[in-house]
Amino acid sequence: MSLGTAPAGTDGLAVGASDHVPVHVEGRPYQAKPRTELSVIVPAYRDGEHIGPNLERLGRALDTTGLVWEVIVIVDGDAVTYRHARAFATERVQVHGYQANRGKGFALRYGMTMARGGLITILDSDMDIAPEEIGRMVRLLRLYEADVVVGSKRHPLSRVHYPWFRRFQSACYQLLVRLLFRVNVRDTQTGLKLMRREVARRVLRVALVKRFAFDLELLALATRFGFKRIIEAPVQIDYHFTSTTNPRAVFRVLWDTLAIFYRLRIRRWYDRRDAPGLIAMKAALPNRIVLEEQMEAVALAESA
Repeated sequence: MSLGTAPAGTDGLAVGASDHVPVHVEGRPYQAKPRTELSVIVPAYRDGEHIGPNLERLGRALDTTGLVWEVIVIVDGDAVTYRHARAFATERVQVHGYQANRGKGFALRYGMTMARGGLITILDSDMDIAPEEIGRMVRLLRLYEADVVVGSKRHPLSRVHYPWFRRFQSACYQLLVRLLFRVNVRDTQTGLKLMRREVARRVLRVALVKRFAFDLELLALATRFGFKRIIEAPVQIDYHFTSTTNPRAVFRVLWDTLAIFYRLRIRRWYDRRDAPGLIAMKAALPNRIVLEEQMEAVALAESA
């Protein structure tokens, strides 16, 4: 099992335990840990030695929110990144992984099953998007009583530095999304989102996308299930140009996007699916401990 793994029975989305976990302090009676208010899911792939400083920066940003937080790092089939990340595992920073690369969407769903917070954030591991924005997003969610807050490159107050071709790709994709879906946001793909726990729980019951279009599936399903208070927030983005985007990945995004449209609008498959989230996730994630023991063995072999 990976370092920082939550003990069995904690209250992730796929586990129905209580919000307080008894702990023993020497010389004192058992007492309850404070309830986790914010869970941050960080899917990681090919970050290498950069993952450690990025997690430290994220921790400093979360400390400024005044919330009781946890970070759940999901290493998506990368032994080198896993080895570096687990060196930064603490009581509040869990590090999990599995041997095969299964995609960002799979990693996010995997992490959400372990989240204990009343609020859940998803954030890309490269920290191209400033994690300091999370505190502002929490304030916006509370101020507007929103269900979901989406970091948006197209917000007029956003500060975004990335090349024109990436801007062009993003604009074309968002035009396609607006034509196919009734999602009232201008940017579905920026890797920072904040949602209430009940939104994540409902979406996990039926979500299928394993790779890059998971963000769209999440927002489309949230809207479909009546969580229509979705607002956009400004973000600061400084791209480091180390992403794994390539023609094949672009094709997969388009394929998954059309598949979501087909399931949502034509077959109405999401509406008919009756498998609860726990059953669906157990089917998708065959054995968490076995997967992580495999990653542990690979990481040890890499470091030998």
